Amino acid sequence: MKIYGDSNSGNCLKVKWVCDRLALPYDWIDVDTMKGESRTPEFLKLNGAGQVPTIVLDDGRMLAQSNAIIRYLARDSDLVPRDAFQAAKMDEWLFWEQYSHEPYIAVCRHQMVYQGKPASDLDPEKIKRGYFALARMEHQLGATRFLIGDPFSLADVALLAYTRVAHEGGFHLDGYASIRRWIAAAERELDLPPAR
Repeated sequence: MKIYGDSNSGNCLKVKWVCDRLALPYDWIDVDTMKGESRTPEFLKLNGAGQVPTIVLDDGRMLAQSNAIIRYLARDSDLVPRDAFQAAKMDEWLFWEQYSHEPYIAVCRHQMVYQGKPASDLDPEKIKRGYFALARMEHQLGATRFLIGDPFSLADVALLAYTRVAHEGGFHLDGYASIRRWIAAAERELDLPPAR
């Protein structure tokens, strides 16, 4: 399997983390999105949306969108609950992550880290919505060990990617003790060093 990804992207790291956790062999092909490498004619033949991550399976089939990829790769693993309702709760968090978390936490991080914007120039509405997302996570994680309860699942992998580096987008986690506890626990589950 080939993974086309940008190692600075949380969405791409999700795929790498799942493969590493499940000992799935892969070749990582670095795509520098800031240099337009996902918009070349060669890459667009592979993925017409021009986005990473993109995987190419051993049989040549292509799959894109981080949460679809990790859902496929982990389909028969302990990262996906066997119980149908629990699996649906996991999917609920996966959809929420892309709609209500990533557009705020990850976008603010991108603007600060890659575009060099100071926190004072960020869209106040994005900051507000980002803190709303963190508050929802804090509430859930105040009641459960991981996002869907006791088991570590793809929901945790997906939300960890950008939450652990939220500070790089101007979000402060000082008042979020449950999130900080969960980040440390999720990093241990994935054998990751603590985020800087």
